[in-house]
Amino acid sequence: MWAAALAAICLPRSAHAADPALHPPTPAFIDWSGPYLGLEGSAGASFGALNFDATTIGGRPVQPFKSGDATGRFDIGRDATTAIGGAFAGYNWQSGPWLYGIEADLVGANLKRPVASTAPGFGYEAVDPVFGLIRGKTDLYGTLRTRLGLSFERALVYATFGLAGAETRILAEYPDLAGGPGVRARQDLTRLGFTLGAGVQIAITDHLALGLDYRYVDLGRSGRFDLGSVPGPGGGPVATRVAATSNQMLARLSWYPGGLALPAEADDVGPDAAALGERVSLHGQTTFFNQGVPGFRSPYRGPNSLVPHQAQATTTATAFLGLKLWEGTELYYNPEFSQGFGLSRTLGVAGFVNGEAQKAGAPFPKLRSNRYFLRQTFGLGGETEDVPDGPNQVATRRDIERITVVAGKFALGDFFDGNVYAHDPRVDFMNWSLWASTAWDFPANLPGFTQGVMVEYNRKSFAIRAAYTQVPKQPSNDVLDPRVFRRGGATIEFEERHVLPWLDQPGKLRLGLFSNVGNTANYREVVGLTQAGLFTDINDAADATRRPRRKSGVYLNLEQAVTADLGVFARASAADGRNENLSFTDVDRSLSGGLSIKGTGWDRPADTVGLGATVNGLSSAHRAFFANGGLGLLIGDGRLNYGPERAFEAFYALSLTKAVTLTFDYQFVVNPAYNRDRGPANFFGTRIHADF
Repeated sequence: MWAAALAAICLPRSAHAADPALHPPTPAFIDWSGPYLGLEGSAGASFGALNFDATTIGGRPVQPFKSGDATGRFDIGRDATTAIGGAFAGYNWQSGPWLYGIEADLVGANLKRPVASTAPGFGYEAVDPVFGLIRGKTDLYGTLRTRLGLSFERALVYATFGLAGAETRILAEYPDLAGGPGVRARQDLTRLGFTLGAGVQIAITDHLALGLDYRYVDLGRSGRFDLGSVPGPGGGPVATRVAATSNQMLARLSWYPGGLALPAEADDVGPDAAALGERVSLHGQTTFFNQGVPGFRSPYRGPNSLVPHQAQATTTATAFLGLKLWEGTELYYNPEFSQGFGLSRTLGVAGFVNGEAQKAGAPFPKLRSNRYFLRQTFGLGGETEDVPDGPNQVATRRDIERITVVAGKFALGDFFDGNVYAHDPRVDFMNWSLWASTAWDFPANLPGFTQGVMVEYNRKSFAIRAAYTQVPKQPSNDVLDPRVFRRGGATIEFEERHVLPWLDQPGKLRLGLFSNVGNTANYREVVGLTQAGLFTDINDAADATRRPRRKSGVYLNLEQAVTADLGVFARASAADGRNENLSFTDVDRSLSGGLSIKGTGWDRPADTVGLGATVNGLSSAHRAFFANGGLGLLIGDGRLNYGPERAFEAFYALSLTKAVTLTFDYQFVVNPAYNRDRGPANFFGTRIHADF
């Protein structure tokens, strides 16, 4: 099925003349009625928890290892990741755009115990010095669900609820308290509970649809059961109860044997829709990125080290809501659901390998109001331009020479350090050092947003923009500091636009300056205090000596079209490297560049190939901090054999439809976290992105 799907997708598209006499107009939405079946799966995108409750040995409560109370409650396996995959089948009925149906699926889960109890990994595990080790594994899930949905254009958005069941194995290993060999025990449980969730799917051919499906599974709490015995004095029979929950995100390929009538791609809209579009902008996106890293050289690990042999996934779903209050004044709001983590909980590589990964990751869909801002445009007369409707842009006509003021919550990357070839990890490069100037420590909370004011003066050949925004209360903190007149971040950028005469192709050059004041520590100071013996842990020295300090730097950003289908880009950035970084990542200087190629040459003009490389470095004081056991925003192996962090990325973005893109991504990182003792590491990823 997958081979047939890719063959159908990758063949060159042919154009056919439409004959209205022979082909009646198709509806504005797909009728999904009838049977369907398909495949689903993901690696690292599902998160579960097994809670062992009221565990006793010989009738006595067990002292919990990780968390709990005196009754012996174990809370283990929280946020453990799972590789899952399976098949599904269902039937839909549809009345107009409204759909209802029934679906059954069977999914296998591959749970693996972590290498160490404190390291990110797979599976569920808890350890107690007397009780021993107990872990749970769920190999097979099954669900029977009803679906309620709404069809529009090529998409179907739906909610689900129903029954869920699973086979769970409880495994235990006990020491012999008399000094003899330990024992093992096993209990198999069949669990039945409920599931609810939501999803979206988009037709990519007249028989195939690609989608994302989220489900919450609650298998309830078991009755009390025996789980072997701890031998020796003080031991005895072990009894416990277990409760299991799971948050699952799966990519799905559905096959409709009866076929789907695809709606026509209309460029024009009716008068009512056009009138609405003059005042309101409604858009959305969802992005699913699955990434794994195999084994690599890893002789030791610190709290922020990259862990080999793992897979993780991230999912985001965003609504872009815009309203024109009156001419020149617009209000925007972006609620966003996000789920998942980057590899090693978004740790271990300074130029991180997943641009969708947030330091505020969660095992369940988490809703945040990422943007809410007011934009006021003051036209200065002269030549005008038409701006089409798009995400965070109500269709309008505006003066080219203008002043724009934005106030509210936004990401500084919305306005600064832009690049048409390398700036959006949802559609192009994923490596942080390729889509951004990584030595620019832009102020932001953990998901990457801040509050403040941005002002821009624009002309046809150049633009000047500046912003003053809040900074986090301390490094890698989700709370923004309200004391904006004492602590804040200032950014100014000059953008020059040109057309190279010998190429007759456009390009842009951006020069940015930034200066932030935040609550940070000085690297040389904390290294000196630690080496003098005043602190045994350099991170304690950093915590104790943080005060308002300034960090400043510069970035240079070039984008240049070589032909209509080939573009090149380059970035260079540097910061002073004396004090801690606050928000982004652990980079003091960075150089990156690459090229972007459209697929016109092989009859796939909407496809994109990207090739990029980057090298990151640290100041001498920053190196000493990590060499003495320091932990940064993303990295910290406990020691450091310094070498520049170098990375290469290649991706192919395959356009399935006008709204859906499937990307295959490969990255190679040398000296992750600037450590010659680690790596090199290979990263493999797939990304599904859809716009609405």
